Amino acid sequence: MQNICQELAKEINGDITKKSDLSRLLYLEACLKEKLRLHPSGPLLLPHRAVEICEVMGYTIPKDSQIIVNMWAIAQDPKIWDDPLKFKPERFLSSGLDYLGGNFAYIPFGSGRGFCTGQPLASRVVPRIIASLVYHFEWTLRGNMDPTRIDMSDKFDVTMLKEKPLCVIPKLRRPFIN
Repeated sequence: MQNICQELAKEINGDITKKSDLSRLLYLEACLKEKLRLHPSGPLLLPHRAVEICEVMGYTIPKDSQIIVNMWAIAQDPKIWDDPLKFKPERFLSSGLDYLGGNFAYIPFGSGRGFCTGQPLASRVVPRIIASLVYHFEWTLRGNMDPTRIDMSDKFDVTMLKEKPLCVIPKLRRPFIN
């Protein structure tokens, strides 16, 4: 959080975050990508159908089989990611991985015809909202809880939720408009 605050203080001029600020907020973007890797909104991609018999990693897939990609498992795979259970936004600073689904290791919005149609909107709106919230508010945990004690376990369902909701307290750091 401290790194994001420093980046925002350096890159944002004025009272509000603007669309033009987002391209300079590289660490914030890396944090959002890492969040989607570790805790995807939807752990399973839309089902597909095998149009012919094929072989994948030694397994024969019969024609007309329903195929569901477990994006959550890919994102946790130590063969693909170093320290997969650790929040490390730095892995995205020089990786070149984007949201477009071109690299199977990182597909938070799916890929191909099953690509999420909301991705363009989400990738413009979410960073701006998060930047505004972090820029304008100081965030503390309820009861001055130690951040290392936050339970980050997920509740596995159609969408991913936190097993235990996180309770934070905002304190206005700077007004939205002077």
